[in-house]
Amino acid sequence: MVVLRAEALAARLRDLGIATPQQLEQAKQELASTQERFSAILVRLGILRDVEAGRRLATQLGSMPQPLGVVKTALPTIQEIPSAVWRSHRLVPMREEEGKLLLATDDPLSVFALEFFGRRCGRMMEVVLIREQDLAPLLTTLETSGVPVSRAPAAPPATAELREPAAPQRAAAVAAPLTSAATGRMPEKPADAAGDEPIIQLVDSMLSEAVRMRASDVHIEPGQQQIRVRYRIDGVLHDVNSPPKALQGPIVSRVKIMGGLNIAEKRLPQDGRLQLTVEGRPLDVRVSTLPAMHGESIVMRLLDRSQPIRGLAEMGMLEVDRTVWDGLIRRPHGMVLVTGPTGSGKTTTLYGALTVLNQPDRKLITVEDPVEYQVVGVNQVAVKSGIGLTFAAGLRSMLRQAPDVIMVGEIRDQETAQVAIQAALTGHLVLSTLHTNDAPSAITRLIDMGIAPFLAASTVQGVLAQRLVRRICPECRITDNATEEERAFLGPPEMTQVIRSNGCDKCHGSGFFGRVGIFELLVISDALRKLIVAKASASAIRAQAVKEGMRGLRDDGCAKIREGLTTLSEVLRVIAGE
Repeated sequence: MVVLRAEALAARLRDLGIATPQQLEQAKQELASTQERFSAILVRLGILRDVEAGRRLATQLGSMPQPLGVVKTALPTIQEIPSAVWRSHRLVPMREEEGKLLLATDDPLSVFALEFFGRRCGRMMEVVLIREQDLAPLLTTLETSGVPVSRAPAAPPATAELREPAAPQRAAAVAAPLTSAATGRMPEKPADAAGDEPIIQLVDSMLSEAVRMRASDVHIEPGQQQIRVRYRIDGVLHDVNSPPKALQGPIVSRVKIMGGLNIAEKRLPQDGRLQLTVEGRPLDVRVSTLPAMHGESIVMRLLDRSQPIRGLAEMGMLEVDRTVWDGLIRRPHGMVLVTGPTGSGKTTTLYGALTVLNQPDRKLITVEDPVEYQVVGVNQVAVKSGIGLTFAAGLRSMLRQAPDVIMVGEIRDQETAQVAIQAALTGHLVLSTLHTNDAPSAITRLIDMGIAPFLAASTVQGVLAQRLVRRICPECRITDNATEEERAFLGPPEMTQVIRSNGCDKCHGSGFFGRVGIFELLVISDALRKLIVAKASASAIRAQAVKEGMRGLRDDGCAKIREGLTTLSEVLRVIAGE
């Protein structure tokens, strides 16, 4: 049976940022002058959202309600305090031994009332946590019980299980970050280490399985009847075995504690990050929570720190395009952009460029939201919009640091675009990303943001649009006859056979293992600058770029199919409608 300590719970509330020492002291003072439950006081003071949140919170912090067993004696009556007051705090006197009154409760935060009751009764008090269904009949019996308190220290306990655990076990029970209360399977004794907790083991197993399956994200999504868990592998989500709905609260709390988030805040989105070693691999994990209809949705982004940043050669860019790109990022000033939707590898491409440019004779500064990879030798700044550190504000401050190369995680608004353009005009090389479907649209997007066409024409040196498609698994690849659709898509020279895959253990039956990029590299020529100044459309810019030798995303996708790297369905998945 878990023995509760007010100071231990108070310490956890402070450490997790749920309540400050001043708030706890104010709540304790109100407790002494009212007959409210402590959780109700915290709600009234705005620290907790509702009364039940207090019970759930403390349970998740380490208090494990357990079966009481059969009560073999009548409950004692404490004359100094009316039974209605005991009931209001959901406390039931069980027995007194060695001058200490033992109480039972189903609300862990009732432990804060012990000092108040101790002064009234003139006794030391201790409380054990039992299940709600076990406390209900005790509260009913409390109203009619008239048996005096038993003071025989050697008498057998009032219940078969109401015994105080040894001191080390008691400390572990109170300090454990999570409990297995929601599982319906209680441990026979408190865990000796956090790794023994069932919920901790469950979350750890999710992460281990995700790493083993090469997942980049873990999605935990609450439904009305169940929890949906999905892994994003090679850019595509896959359903995995989902835990029961009853574990939703403990799982969310465990992930929040790992990410340093406020477990009591369930109304607002939160973001956090942590570092772990899973399956022997060091990981940076970004945690994002979002309040949804049936609970909080969680996404954990997994970044493997043991893997080097992929270069464009590893991503599949043709050598001729790599040579042109390398020339662009080595220019002394101007702006180079990478475009594409979320998850297309834009940030990886920019980090690859930083790795190339990161030399002792250059100063590199980045402003990112968030910082995904930590690069030695690069000054990296994380956006904190809540305190006014936006992309634009960070970029202005960076210019006073006399950098040679600046990376802006994303140009989202007019202010950021204008500051970035000014930086490119004043002798800095600016690398950044935009969310556009293709390379020519990046130019028109800047103009739509309010950048003068002549400024866009004079500062932008090149734009790289990219997508990521799944790579055919090398272990189960086969040669097959090309379909009519494939032959029509690929065009001349006609292909009669293509590479496919059957699925195997290595690729978990998907037929794909890893990803490869398809690219569209636009270099701004004098002819293109004239079109930009004239506010030409994206289609006109594209037509001129193709005339000058630019290969589009579709063309590069065809090249990857011909090389046997990917399939038609994959290429169509990422360029559909373009």
